[in-house]
Amino acid sequence: MPLVFVPTPLGNLRDVTLRAVDALAQAELIVAEDTRVARKLMRALDLRAPQIWSYREQNARQVTAAIVERAKVAFVAVTSDAGMPGISDPGSELIAAAREAGVGVEVLPGPSAAIGVALLSGFSLRRFVFEGFPPRTGTARRESFARALHAEITTIWYESPRRIAAALRDLSEVAPDSEVFLVREYTKIHEQQCWGTPLSVLAQLPEPARGEVAFAIAPYRARSQTPVANVGGAIDALLADGRRVGEIAKLLAARGFGDRQQLYARASARKAQSKAPIKDARRT
Repeated sequence: MPLVFVPTPLGNLRDVTLRAVDALAQAELIVAEDTRVARKLMRALDLRAPQIWSYREQNARQVTAAIVERAKVAFVAVTSDAGMPGISDPGSELIAAAREAGVGVEVLPGPSAAIGVALLSGFSLRRFVFEGFPPRTGTARRESFARALHAEITTIWYESPRRIAAALRDLSEVAPDSEVFLVREYTKIHEQQCWGTPLSVLAQLPEPARGEVAFAIAPYRARSQTPVANVGGAIDALLADGRRVGEIAKLLAARGFGDRQQLYARASARKAQSKAPIKDARRT
């Protein structure tokens, strides 16, 4: 029997595919991120809800084997709360376990916020990377943005509405002139699309922001010509802000201040210099 990954509508119920409806109608077991959301979807589609098991990041290790065993003898449909299951939620491990056990796997085509925001952005998609959710802490988030910007290709991100303001501020700190396209509540009644620099996009969002958020960052080429005098000032400002030398090197390299290794060496030297004891001129 197959293990079928079934994409569900992101917001607009009419986005469900006929194959998705068929799969949900035939399923003997539905594996869902949130069983309540799955039951609500089945009612909306006027389908009988079979047995539904919870499968999420917190319990994936405990239930994967049982799902695979069930798929050996029954039609099992795997769903997400919205969009393609396995994108930014567990799924790849389940597919690997099923393949190892000789269970067939199918993935039905359907809605994906990552692809939607990529196309809507209008940015170059000859190469692009789905980065998922940024780290939750500011330092790690800035380092993640700096690393992604160095690739000079379009990057696609998801973010919680509770953290999107902090994420855009961190992106602005790394690359204030970067170009961002953001979609909030994609395919829903109150869908919002925003373009501009990180801070201009932030200014367009409601306070507080609500709903699902996805955004794209355009291919970024850092400014290569930066006056040398400005480098020292930028390093000193970040040192005064309590930043680590490694983080300073990454941030300034992403901003176009020069080679990361050279910036690291310069920041280390300026940090050591700032800690050097000051001689009393009266004793010399």
